[in-house]
Amino acid sequence: DEAAKKRTDDDSPNSADFAYVEKMIPHHAQALEMTRLVPKRAKSPKVKRLADRITAAQKPEIGAMERWLKTYGKKGGKGGKGAATGQPGHGGHHDHAGMPGMATAAQLKQLRAAKGKAFDELFLKLMITHHSGAVTMATDALSEGNNLLVEEMANDVVAQQTAEINRMRGMS
Repeated sequence: DEAAKKRTDDDSPNSADFAYVEKMIPHHAQALEMTRLVPKRAKSPKVKRLADRITAAQKPEIGAMERWLKTYGKKGGKGGKGAATGQPGHGGHHDHAGMPGMATAAQLKQLRAAKGKAFDELFLKLMITHHSGAVTMATDALSEGNNLLVEEMANDVVAQQTAEINRMRGMS
């Protein structure tokens, strides 16, 4: 396969690789923000276990993506290094532009206010949307990116989050 040969010769990251990693860090960070609410608010043991799995998967993925950015850090240019990796959820709505599945500030506020079964239902609804957005972003990175490590990270996101979406649909 010509494309595979070309990729092994030079897997230097392109703009799609950078866009994916720079957007997925705050995307995952929002998922962790949501899972942190679970222990005190959720009723369902299944939701609690799900949140533990999401946290266990996404914390190390954020670390891997941050290391990737350090390794391949953009030199100068638009935005420069770290521009898109600022504090998630801060700095207004424009930060989440182009990031499918992100919960709005109003939805997060609603989630923080919910308890018990109402929390469980809203958490599952928001997390299904959130995971679906991550799968969309990962699929785009797989079709447009060039870096092997980003491809591996994106494949992991697609596999894990698709499985979790199916599990959550069965719970809701």
